[in-house]
Amino acid sequence: MARKIPVKLILELRAAKLSMRKIAAIRRISRHSVSEVFRIANERNIAYQDVKDMGDEELYQLFFPEKHFIETMFEEPDYAKIHQELKKVGVTLKLLWEEYTEACQEKGAISRGYSTFCEGYRNFTIAHQLTNHLDHKPGERVEVDWSGKTMWYTDISTGEIVEVFLFVATLPYSQYSYVEPTHDMKMESFLRCHIHMYEYFGGVPTRTICDNLKTGVVRHPKAGEVVLTEDYAALGSHYMTAIMPTGIRKPKQKASVEGTVGKIATAVIAKLRDKRFYSLPELKRAVAKEMDSFNHQRFQKREGSRYESWLEEKPYLQALPALPYEISHWENARAVNIDFHVIYKKNRYSCPYQYAGKKVDLRITDSTLEIYHKGQRLTTHGLFPAHVKNRYSTHQEDMPPAFRKIVPWDDTRIRKWAAAIGPNISEVIERIFRSVQIKEQAYNPSLAVLKLSKTYTEERLENAAELVLKRGARNPRYHHLSSILSANQDILYAQQKNEPPNPEEASMGYLRGTAYYEKGGHEDA
Repeated sequence: MARKIPVKLILELRAAKLSMRKIAAIRRISRHSVSEVFRIANERNIAYQDVKDMGDEELYQLFFPEKHFIETMFEEPDYAKIHQELKKVGVTLKLLWEEYTEACQEKGAISRGYSTFCEGYRNFTIAHQLTNHLDHKPGERVEVDWSGKTMWYTDISTGEIVEVFLFVATLPYSQYSYVEPTHDMKMESFLRCHIHMYEYFGGVPTRTICDNLKTGVVRHPKAGEVVLTEDYAALGSHYMTAIMPTGIRKPKQKASVEGTVGKIATAVIAKLRDKRFYSLPELKRAVAKEMDSFNHQRFQKREGSRYESWLEEKPYLQALPALPYEISHWENARAVNIDFHVIYKKNRYSCPYQYAGKKVDLRITDSTLEIYHKGQRLTTHGLFPAHVKNRYSTHQEDMPPAFRKIVPWDDTRIRKWAAAIGPNISEVIERIFRSVQIKEQAYNPSLAVLKLSKTYTEERLENAAELVLKRGARNPRYHHLSSILSANQDILYAQQKNEPPNPEEASMGYLRGTAYYEKGGHEDA
């Protein structure tokens, strides 16, 4: 049943000068509902002081008489009687709903729909701490939890003992189970385990039942909506499964996985207790092997095995989405540089040039980088691998119109520029390219060298390149050439190079007269 709009609360917050947006955010009420209350209050000139003594139900009926009528016109089922009837052989909720519907028709009352009927019964059993006798339906639910027991492996490089946590999941209908070891119980590990779990089951149940763990649930009040973390809610939306945390301290609501947690203590942990492992992948393989044996074991009190029952259940599971859910994280308030690029891990990604100088948010997945401004996605880029640095990802449509006809730099264009200046600068550029593993890593240092020709002329840059090569620089860079040019060493070198050699100096060297030595080695003494 839909949650009623808290009219009185909205009016009270409005009287405290809170805006519609603020009320919706802090009380988690839809903006449409808040706006509707504001609108009706304005039309009827109703202030909080006028209605503060009225009850919530009375005030709700005053503002929304049509909704109040619809919500109170249904005949409520007798769930206490229904619970007793379910104990009888062959009785199901579907049968009891049909009988309830027929009784309502005979009385001229309006009956509730089947899904609302079932939800009401579930709430009744929770409220009265009763065991729900509804049989598990194939493909209806999966129960997930962390095992209280842990495992470990030895880090072969350090000798350190590393604790490993176990994610456990069970399909209640078939009891088919999945276990995955992880380094921690943080959100990213939790989500990845869900992704692997759905792939292992070959489909997605309608409901995913979890505990009230902090990584997945923000708030689970006794009354009101359960609030999931954004990432967990997004995963549920991606896989089209309703994520439903159990009631606080209500282990019976996920009894199947609670039972599996106990069984894997014997099936996995105890069986592997005397084996030593030296990496997480090695431990994962061993656990997967034991879980395969566990799922193929014959049941003691029913026919077949968990695996055979899963084969029956699998057709009832929803199909996996075309692409698995991508785990993401956010980098907020990143500056857009004047060149309309955002820097992330020493690489640059473009966004529309109109946002230069503004702050944007980045959403990063394993393969993409998305740029957002005030909640609106501006553009999406493929994420450069971790080893790549100083690269540009530029979309043509992000560039100012004047820039769009510019030909991008590549190794061919850089080498042509160098060849046009001279053979020595070409050799410098070739040595830069030979010094890197990926040719793109040479683009920036090469361009930095070539742009010196705009400051000092091409002739001077060529002379500086010749000088730096004669000095034996194996990997000449911008700072080598810039130092020579700024000190005018290239000019002196060019002058010396162009002066004809003196034959006498070349054969005899520099001769000092006797007068030099008579004056103590000072010519002007």
